[in-house]
Amino acid sequence: MKKYKPTTPGRRGMTTVTYRGVLTTDKPHKSLTKGVKRSVGRNSAGRITTRHKGGGHKRLYRDIDFKYDKRDIPARVESVEYDPNRSSFISLVTYNDGEKRYIVTPQGVKKGATFVVSEKAPIKIGNRMRLKNVPVGTFVHNVELKPEGGAKIIRSAGNSAEVQGIDAGYVLLKMPSTEVRKVNENCFATIGEVSNDEHKLVTYGKAGRSRWKGIRPTVRGSAMNPVDHPYGGGEGKAGRGRRRAVSKWGKPTGIGQKTRRSKKYSNNLIVSRRKVGKKRK
Repeated sequence: MKKYKPTTPGRRGMTTVTYRGVLTTDKPHKSLTKGVKRSVGRNSAGRITTRHKGGGHKRLYRDIDFKYDKRDIPARVESVEYDPNRSSFISLVTYNDGEKRYIVTPQGVKKGATFVVSEKAPIKIGNRMRLKNVPVGTFVHNVELKPEGGAKIIRSAGNSAEVQGIDAGYVLLKMPSTEVRKVNENCFATIGEVSNDEHKLVTYGKAGRSRWKGIRPTVRGSAMNPVDHPYGGGEGKAGRGRRRAVSKWGKPTGIGQKTRRSKKYSNNLIVSRRKVGKKRK
């Protein structure tokens, strides 16, 4: 992490990720980029469906390969780059047949490293194989939920899941949330954890930096009027006035409250529910 001297109030306590020595270029590969219009929390009718989103710097979208459908063809990492659309770093890779693609960079992978997507790939950081061929205790990321469906989970900075066993055609994965979940053994996963593990330690330091990221201000419910929030109203600095924490719409929220739908499609794949609060390890 890079820390700054408190030369201004905004600099006091501000931190950033150290990119020097990690990133190898500051310009993306043009043929793998495109312009994108961000929804900024609005639906197709233009109405706000997710609060606190909007503004921010214009972004160029990098087309990331989550399908990994080039099998048994070795690839070489040409560069490690910053991506404004995700928390992890990305890498430009060149396959032996000459095709270039972007992938999410595994932790520890540098320019010049090689990897392969194969059912018989060796256990090496960056290699990709079916979960049934991954030894117990190995950490993986970029995991598919359906065979040949492309990587769907464990893609953000510093995350990984631990392989805990195989049971009746499913592999048990301990997720970053501490939930233990069953995933089809024929799904592909990448060995190692996702790069940029310092991402969660960043302190923005000032409100303006949040606005650059497209994050708008969040107002406390207790500062609102009764018509706007369940916590609103009261004389002076009033407490919550309710036994349980709720959202603006009266739904349960906060640490320790279960918000998962009782009939969610994947309930039968959950072996152990995630731990919440101080018990979480």
